[in-house]
Amino acid sequence: MKKKNYFKLLLIALLAISMFLAGCNIKSNQAAGGKKEPASGSETKKDTLVYGRGGDSTSLDPITSTEGETFKVTDNIFENLLQYGDQDTTIHPGLAESWVVTPDGLTYTFKLRQGVKFHDGTDFNAEAVVFNFDRWMNGNADSFPYYTMFGGYKGDKGHVIKEVKAIDDYTVQFVLTRPQAPFLKNLAMSPFGIASPTAVKKYGDKFREHPVGTGPFKFVEWKENDTITLEKNPDYWQKGYPKLNKVVFRVIPENTARLNALANGEIDIMDGLNNSDEATVKANDQLQVIERPSMNVGYIGLTTTHKPFDNKLVRQAMNYAIDKKAIIDAFYGGKALEAVNPMPPSIEGYNKFIEPYPYDLEKAKQLLKEAGYEKGFETDLWAMPVARPYMPEAQKVAEVIQESLSKIGVKVKIQSVDWATYLDKAAKGEFDMFMLGWTGDNGDPDNFLYTLLDKDSIGSNNYSYYSNDQLHDILIKAQTETDQAKRNALYEQAQVIIHDDAPWVPLVHSTPLLAAAKDVVNYLPNPTGSEPLTKVEFK
Repeated sequence: MKKKNYFKLLLIALLAISMFLAGCNIKSNQAAGGKKEPASGSETKKDTLVYGRGGDSTSLDPITSTEGETFKVTDNIFENLLQYGDQDTTIHPGLAESWVVTPDGLTYTFKLRQGVKFHDGTDFNAEAVVFNFDRWMNGNADSFPYYTMFGGYKGDKGHVIKEVKAIDDYTVQFVLTRPQAPFLKNLAMSPFGIASPTAVKKYGDKFREHPVGTGPFKFVEWKENDTITLEKNPDYWQKGYPKLNKVVFRVIPENTARLNALANGEIDIMDGLNNSDEATVKANDQLQVIERPSMNVGYIGLTTTHKPFDNKLVRQAMNYAIDKKAIIDAFYGGKALEAVNPMPPSIEGYNKFIEPYPYDLEKAKQLLKEAGYEKGFETDLWAMPVARPYMPEAQKVAEVIQESLSKIGVKVKIQSVDWATYLDKAAKGEFDMFMLGWTGDNGDPDNFLYTLLDKDSIGSNNYSYYSNDQLHDILIKAQTETDQAKRNALYEQAQVIIHDDAPWVPLVHSTPLLAAAKDVVNYLPNPTGSEPLTKVEFK
């Protein structure tokens, strides 16, 4: 009896010791941040990328928007007939494999890629292309603002697309009313991603919340002002891509908070890195700094239909009264150029002979006196609520401008609203004086001068409501001209008119900074401000 009890007690003791040691092992593993490893002993490769950005998208139907936060996401869902190079705006095949242009520049015939399907299973073909262009050309500036790149809408005098027709299942032809020199570059722009006709018909106006394209990632979920989640398209036509299984776009409005999230491993890439934080990132061996090729302008818009900015002398005075160099020194860490013209020097056709408005407060006061505002005036300055590539610290820049203008008797009240409302009010011409900017879509001067400052673009991207008939005639002639040297001369002439009329105070052309975790590879930022994440992966 005693012997039986002895063995029973021994068995219980051994079991207790075993359980104790197992528990210690679990605690030790948890304390070290351990996880269950695969049987082979190899690590599981990370396949979800979190992209931190300053603002939310305003739509996920790219043709309905004009702002970059939309295109960051939609460039991963939709594809175009043509696409840009990884880090430039050269033209490459996209959903169209090849194309032929007639010598008169009026007919473009595209051979389409076969075997491609939209995310909902609909076949991509010539009829889908025709459907999309018919949809856009029958809209207006409120519904599809970017379509003005083709000179207006169906029935408008300036509309350059006479007809889009399917020659066969995989051949589509565009017939133009007049040559348009940037036509191919326009087709590759983010707004012109080809959507599933089935999904557009199904969702109607709600398609902006239910995007369906042919791209490397499929839409999963949108939590407004928080996250947009995409997942890998398993049937993507580029074999072996995308490398990631999931992409999450996360909104973190403050640049500093976004950097903290990156340093803590909560996100993998962030845009809008403050120049003042570049050294901090470089000192962290777990992070990397990434420069986006520069193709932008940050500016102060002066709404020319509102007093006192309906007076050219007042607008010129604003140009003399703002110290651009001080702004660049304070907020851009030397990685920006003072802007003279509405487009950057990297764009062909830039007029390098135009003299900048110098910082001259006495000249500004003199012009205000001539305009009948000797004692100055009061106005609102609307400042962007989010960091943008051309202006990472908008609120602080606004304060510097407020101080500068106070020296000439102009009392400025800084205002702001959420990003979507800000853009809506600007498009409707509700601001007197406002901060905005532009990242080029296609590398062509037309995309800056015509898109931002022509009378055709009022209500879409011409937020200053600036109109000049002489300028309009020059810009339309430049679109039609196929000789690049002659086009450049016309654009140089256009910049002289704009500089004198002063609908803006051009501030800066920046080199936007991003930061990423060290293990992020193959992320190649495009100068347009958005890029598909098809090739991105983790080491």
